[in-house]
Amino acid sequence: MPAPVDREAVVPRLAEPGVPLGHPFDAEIDAERIGWHEVLALVNSLEAEEVVEPGYYRDPDWSVADLVAHLGTWLAEAGIQLERIGSGTYEPNDVDIDALNAEFRTAMRDQPWRVILNQAQTSRTRMLEVWYALPTRTDAASWWVAKAGAEHYAEHLDRLDDWVDLLHERRYDVLPLPTRAEWQE
Repeated sequence: MPAPVDREAVVPRLAEPGVPLGHPFDAEIDAERIGWHEVLALVNSLEAEEVVEPGYYRDPDWSVADLVAHLGTWLAEAGIQLERIGSGTYEPNDVDIDALNAEFRTAMRDQPWRVILNQAQTSRTRMLEVWYALPTRTDAASWWVAKAGAEHYAEHLDRLDDWVDLLHERRYDVLPLPTRAEWQE
């Protein structure tokens, strides 16, 4: 399990590469940026010990750190594949998603939170650079953009939002707000 890190190490703000005008993936680029910032907002609202607490997902147990590692490793893989697509060396083949998930999880399992977060941010920046450099839209590029970008974030956002809400409620011991009648008593 990743070790907690102090709150001084908030989400690093890496400069995002500039989006080229009229890019063949304009809509996907906007959706990716919005989705990534939604993930970061939820993650950054947590305390260090909450980030590494198992419960985001069960069987196997995942923490928010595990989720960010998962997203970051898929962003890294997408960057590699998009670079191959752009250079003409991409060889389409069936992707064993479960095997890659297991491989990625093993690779990131014992990494501290700061490393996980920096890896995800750096992988995203690199993926964006090669993605933005693609001159045309291809089926392969579309698949990798969906697998690592906004569609992938969307697969996790509802669960992440629920888990963060639960952690916040527990942290603040939130009780239901009184009704107007109860307030006037």
